[in-house]
Amino acid sequence: MAQSVGNLQLALEKAKEAGRTERGLMRLREQTGNGDQINVDLTYSVLLNLANQYANNEMYPEALNSYQAIVKNKMFSNAGRLKVNMANIYFKQKNYPKALKFYRMALDQISNAHKEMRIKIMQNIGVVFVRMGQYSNAVTSFEHIMSESPNIKTGFNLILCHYAVGDRERMKKAFQKLISVPLGVDDEEKYISTSDDPSSNMVIEAIKNDKLHQMERDIKALAEKFIMTAAKLIAPAIETSFVTGFDWCVDMVKSSQYVELANDLEINKAITYLRQKDFNQAVETLKTFEKKDSRVKSAASTNLSFLYFLEKDYEQADRYADLAMNADRYNPAALINKGNTVFVKRDYEKAAEFYKEALRNDSSCTEGLYNLGLTYKRLNRLDEALDCFLKLHAILRNSAEVMFQIASLYELLEDLQQAIEWLMQVISVAPTDPQVLAKLGELYDAEGDKSQAFQYYYESFRHFPSNIEVIEWLGAYFIETQFCEKAIHYFERATLIQPSQVKWQLMVASCYRRSGNYQKALETYKDVHSKFPENVECLRFLIRLGNDMGLNEVQEYTTKLKKAEKMKELKEQRVKSGREGSGRGRRENSGGSADSSHSSSSSTKGERLSAKMRSLPGSNEPYEASSPKELDASYVDPLGPQMDRPKTGVKKRVEDDDFADEELGDDLLPE
Repeated sequence: MAQSVGNLQLALEKAKEAGRTERGLMRLREQTGNGDQINVDLTYSVLLNLANQYANNEMYPEALNSYQAIVKNKMFSNAGRLKVNMANIYFKQKNYPKALKFYRMALDQISNAHKEMRIKIMQNIGVVFVRMGQYSNAVTSFEHIMSESPNIKTGFNLILCHYAVGDRERMKKAFQKLISVPLGVDDEEKYISTSDDPSSNMVIEAIKNDKLHQMERDIKALAEKFIMTAAKLIAPAIETSFVTGFDWCVDMVKSSQYVELANDLEINKAITYLRQKDFNQAVETLKTFEKKDSRVKSAASTNLSFLYFLEKDYEQADRYADLAMNADRYNPAALINKGNTVFVKRDYEKAAEFYKEALRNDSSCTEGLYNLGLTYKRLNRLDEALDCFLKLHAILRNSAEVMFQIASLYELLEDLQQAIEWLMQVISVAPTDPQVLAKLGELYDAEGDKSQAFQYYYESFRHFPSNIEVIEWLGAYFIETQFCEKAIHYFERATLIQPSQVKWQLMVASCYRRSGNYQKALETYKDVHSKFPENVECLRFLIRLGNDMGLNEVQEYTTKLKKAEKMKELKEQRVKSGREGSGRGRRENSGGSADSSHSSSSSTKGERLSAKMRSLPGSNEPYEASSPKELDASYVDPLGPQMDRPKTGVKKRVEDDDFADEELGDDLLPE
């Protein structure tokens, strides 16, 4: 009884207690002179029970000793069959040669009258040969069983052995033997009422779900599983192509007692096409089921709907989802596909109804629960979405996607601490996910914990060094902490990722300038100018650096700046006039500035000449532009304003004396 409820330790204790009691009984009989009345059967039962309990508790040495004591005792007849139990223990210990030896010894001691027992031992011998890699010997054992007493399990094992050896013809023969194995299961017709007799109908209702019928269903389901697995396994191996192999298997199944499995095999053929990324053939195969019975039609239409959905052909996906639902309204996969097609049309309320119906039909449908949570999230019903994902987390404990969605919802609910806790659970499952690490850094940054934020952003960058947002944050972090030299590495990485974005290269140059490496900054600005000659900010930086370093190129860069600003202004005016829709008005209403006049080519040349002439300012005169407005040579540092340095102890000399207007008294004058 203790063993039946799973309390193996208690069962072992009771078996030991029974052994002690039985030995005490034997001593008592000997003391009273009744030693000849020993009950051999009782002793055998006690010893066998103790050995079995040792085996159940995985105390294999003790179990083997107990079995050995029974086998060697001459008082116990037919104890030799217990060598099967010993062989089973050796098999669990992976001592296959010894297991094989004891199976054969047990087989020798069992007469031919116990045919079923001998068949089971031979099946175990075949399995041992498989574990030892001796497939030819295993085939001999399995073929003998299939000729004497065929069964589904042995037939499947025989196919596996032929597959391991690579014998095509024998695989085919073994498959034919497998599908011809009689199951010994009665037809389902006996469970259908055919008369109006109340008593017979009551009997039929009683036996519909009794244990015998459940056992019959289990046997049939197991047989179908073995046949389907065997067909999928050997189909690519028995012919030159998997298509021909599948067709042969389908033909064999159609001519057997498992006719309904033929359609499932056809669907599996389509799935094999999908695995080989041959989508067109998969679609064509599935379309052949449109006129089949409702169950198969629903399954094929469900797969077709999902395929078209992946290809973003939502109209066809919606059509096949409807076909699948019409064929089988209780198909949860079809309802989910229909909900998905409605979801992409942004009809979230209707999508939620389909997902709910799928869950009503199958409460364990995780896809429906996940999609329902996403739908509530889109509808901003965050509490309901959170409830869906928490339920899903109870089913899928280690799903990183589910935990990430829970963290995202807590973030939307402005509970950042809970969001961080759930993201920590995500990285315990997926420790190298750069997006999750970056999200953790973002949340810690929002909480004001810069050091933790830096740690997770850096880990994200280490696993995926091409995320621009992470690179930008790390660069900004080092600038904020006044380590501009370290920021250069990240902005250079950004330059490699986005070479057409000038801002990253300007940031590199600004980092060099802030770190005091003016020569390197100048070289970087020159390199930027060579790549982006019309960039005004770069020219302004070059002018500023040139003035600070006393370079002769300042005049040249000043001219280029004026020209670049002129071109920029022209482009802005063209865009503005283009929006107004009048080309002539654009030329006439340009404010009279020289750089916007296009009346003749000679005037343009004259402007360029005058620009060159006026590009040499006097020693004390400001830079003068060709247009009436002054040239804007100011610049904005892309890194932001530099932080103020600490003040030194030297005070500025005060020029004005507060007492300058007061007359000094005679008593204050030196004597």
